[in-house]
Amino acid sequence: MFTPGDWGRGFVAQDPAVSRPGTWPVLDDGCRWEREKAPRGVLASLSRYSLLPADGSKGAVKVTAAATAHSSALGADEQLSTTLEEALRCPEQHPRADTRITGLNSLGTPFGAREQEYADDSVLEAGQYVEKDGAAQPYRWMVARLGTVVVAVSVTGAKGHTEQELQQLGADVLGQMLVRVQQRLKGK
Repeated sequence: MFTPGDWGRGFVAQDPAVSRPGTWPVLDDGCRWEREKAPRGVLASLSRYSLLPADGSKGAVKVTAAATAHSSALGADEQLSTTLEEALRCPEQHPRADTRITGLNSLGTPFGAREQEYADDSVLEAGQYVEKDGAAQPYRWMVARLGTVVVAVSVTGAKGHTEQELQQLGADVLGQMLVRVQQRLKGK
């Protein structure tokens, strides 16, 4: 699973750096993210949190790499369906007590549609990330499914970083994670 150094030069672990074992993220009825015990059918789920520290005129970029292994492709597909629907149900979400994601939109793209040929299915969420009373920054959540495995990355922007640069960072890392999943699935 992606470590801070896998994101690129200068990335370091956030605190906390890794999610609690045996849990997975759940968006509750109040649109707040929390970690709950992984349900039956989820074999493993892990999230790693990293950041590129602020440097001069550029603010800190926060990133997440997540992977969930399901016991069936149907279970993995349900995770993507839920992800797609969550932005509709909760266009404003609260990942932590002092942060919020606003204006969320989502787009699902199955294999073969809109030139998507890298995963069985994918979802892109886009919105704005607001920390405490700070300025809104670009936010992207990119999710893809290969068979029974779902991988995802989030990228939260900061002053001095373009949306294009952040989108490319997320797409590159998601691609690398998918290659690793393909290699591991072929090795079985």
